[in-house]
Amino acid sequence: MVIKIDRKIVDWSVIKSSHDKDISNNKSATASISDNIVHMHEKLERPQMLYGTTYKIKTPLSDHALYVTINDIILNPGTEHELRRPFELFINSKNMDDFQWIVALTRIISAVFRKGGDVTFLVEELRSVFDPDGGYFKKGGKFMPSLVAEIGDVLESHLRIIGLLKDDQPDQNRKKFLNEKRTGYQNSLPDSEDSTAKEFPASATLCKKCLTKAVIFMDNCLTCLNCGESKCS
Repeated sequence: MVIKIDRKIVDWSVIKSSHDKDISNNKSATASISDNIVHMHEKLERPQMLYGTTYKIKTPLSDHALYVTINDIILNPGTEHELRRPFELFINSKNMDDFQWIVALTRIISAVFRKGGDVTFLVEELRSVFDPDGGYFKKGGKFMPSLVAEIGDVLESHLRIIGLLKDDQPDQNRKKFLNEKRTGYQNSLPDSEDSTAKEFPASATLCKKCLTKAVIFMDNCLTCLNCGESKCS
């Protein structure tokens, strides 16, 4: 249909169709929801109450244990965007020899937590610290290169619990296979070398991936009975 304009045009506007209006309304609604989502950042106020978990670290380096407490904040509670993030970290011990660096470490880690973003990199940074006097083995045969590295190990466990790190352990089928192989290996040992009382065979060597003394020569290949790492796979 053609309409003849016989007067001077003084103003104009575009009339949107109902479809265009729906799209515009949806974009506005999405933007409104996005604006209401709370993200982790350094200016976020600390709530009166946080959810905390305390981990005990007992090492052969000291007669006194360390207690690592990690407090988490719940962002957007009760919504589909609910997220649990670490907010602060504290370390307490009767041993005051390392008080200064422990306080410094907790403040730096807590500051990184509050910055937001990906904080999982802290695990590798802490676990890469080596004590010049040598490390130690935890119960179960896992090697800790330093006390700082064990704090990183605790942090890794916590991040897995709250879902920021995914579990990279062998699946159930792989674990079943490794347990069967481990049992077969132990049964093949002479009675004098029986290691059933231990978590892994006494002759096992250190795994470079999971730092656990669980590597044995199995099926003509070095295989870790803890994480499943194998040079042949």
